[in-house]
Amino acid sequence: MADEIKKEEEKSLNFLEEIVEEDLAAGRYKSILTRFPPEPNGYLHIGHSKSIVLNFGLARKYGGKTNLRFDDTNPVTEDTEYVESIKADIRWLGFEWANEFYASDYFEQLYLFAEELIRKGLAYVDDSSAEAIARMKGTPTEPGTASPFRTRDVETNLQLFRDMRAGKYKDGEKVLRAKIDMASSNMHFRDPLMYRIKHAHHHRTGDAWCIYPMYDFAHGQSDSIEKITHSICTLEFVPHRPLYDWFIEKLDIFPSHQYEFARLNLNYTVLSKRKLLQLVNEGHVSGWDDPRMPTISGLRRRGYTPESIRLFAEKIGVAKRENLIDVSLLEFCVREHLNKIASRRMVVFDPLKIVVSNYEQPEEWLSSEDNPEDPGTTHRQLPFSRELYIEQDDFMENPPKKFFRLSPGQKVRLKSAYIIQCDEVVKDASGKITELRCSYLPESKSGGAQSNMKVQATIHWVSIPHAITAEVRLYDRLFRVEDPANEAGDFKEYINPDSLQVLQAAYAEPALRNAKFDEHYQFLRKGYFYLDKDSSEEKMVFNRTSTLRDTWAKEQRKDRPNP
Repeated sequence: MADEIKKEEEKSLNFLEEIVEEDLAAGRYKSILTRFPPEPNGYLHIGHSKSIVLNFGLARKYGGKTNLRFDDTNPVTEDTEYVESIKADIRWLGFEWANEFYASDYFEQLYLFAEELIRKGLAYVDDSSAEAIARMKGTPTEPGTASPFRTRDVETNLQLFRDMRAGKYKDGEKVLRAKIDMASSNMHFRDPLMYRIKHAHHHRTGDAWCIYPMYDFAHGQSDSIEKITHSICTLEFVPHRPLYDWFIEKLDIFPSHQYEFARLNLNYTVLSKRKLLQLVNEGHVSGWDDPRMPTISGLRRRGYTPESIRLFAEKIGVAKRENLIDVSLLEFCVREHLNKIASRRMVVFDPLKIVVSNYEQPEEWLSSEDNPEDPGTTHRQLPFSRELYIEQDDFMENPPKKFFRLSPGQKVRLKSAYIIQCDEVVKDASGKITELRCSYLPESKSGGAQSNMKVQATIHWVSIPHAITAEVRLYDRLFRVEDPANEAGDFKEYINPDSLQVLQAAYAEPALRNAKFDEHYQFLRKGYFYLDKDSSEEKMVFNRTSTLRDTWAKEQRKDRPNP
């Protein structure tokens, strides 16, 4: 039996866990060290969360550590705002790094590495333009051609490289290239760029540097400097791995190893930082933390929990093949968690007035559970009075056969209160229904001796004299097609025009007045909601995190023609 359990545990390991366990068992490392290396040129998105959970989770599981290293090698696009947002997102997800590093910490060492490769005859300064270099690269089926500057001697290359550092040349005038193999079947081996000139202010080093290392050169050497044991990248870096190994081998430095896994691709969204930046800069969303954005800060503002995102990362697993993940799984994960922790509240979005004709008291206070999913749930007090609001669509004057909510002569239960019956429909001169006159059954009080009286529907409600108002923002998917980035034309043409609907005044039970920013709420029969940062003492604003079920998929199926 013990062997069977052990085999089952082994089967459940992903391929990276198998590699780590094998390395530790073989004594290659005493402990593992991973890293998360974001470029601070935008906010983290849901795709990054998979990498975060993987890198930090792997180290945590095997008693190792994870470094946070900012890949700040492009001063034109980077900003300290992004640095701070990235750190906040990682901590919110529940992880802490062992060390905080920056590629810029290693600029001097990387420069010395480059000089060492020049001295070994493995790097040279090229005066060719970017266009000429691209032409010389050849194609996957045709070998490249050597640059006319490839045969420069070591001393000339050293002097030119030092002059590049000293700022003697303009952007694009010269680059430093590795000298490898212009006929290699791997295009990345065809004398890749190592350094380019950029006269731009860097967010950490200021104007100290005007040459900056390329990612392929900075990445592996930074891993090696930190003695990273398992450098985990996404699949697009598979062809880069031989170059990663080549630099480490030629420099004879700590042999970090690169491993690749499938990145997260999510339908009905885009996860390209460039495209996300377009959405922000062109005003299609209110900012990086717009609740429709797939950024971690946007999901947090919308009301997602770190537990739900970690659960999502766990469910999609770690694979070696690219696939498109259904966003419904992410929505399922947040519902699963919120159902357990969200406090229940009653909020009416589209009010219809009810007058309980036979209710003689000014008011009474009724008890209702905060979360029926919690065995230790607390209870709150609800005010009940003669005048109530219910939802417009909870009443039909001429209902079809299977309509079980309120209609003339029909009874419903008011949640945590009484059974009522509609006796009269009041209309204005135009024929619009303005209110309903109802009677209640005093003996039907919830929790009372006869509270088990049967009706076929229970609806939510609020007491009009006690109701508070709040703005409610109903968020939906930002795009109306599955894969907007791969559709014809501009991806922004596929933005869902109904991705945000705002209800300026919804009516809520008074307990919601005490809503807090770190608490989650289920508005009964409406969905899960979260207090937005735009809230003030004068006006509360709630964001819909999710509907109670996958209504989007249901609507899509309804719109499809029958086969």
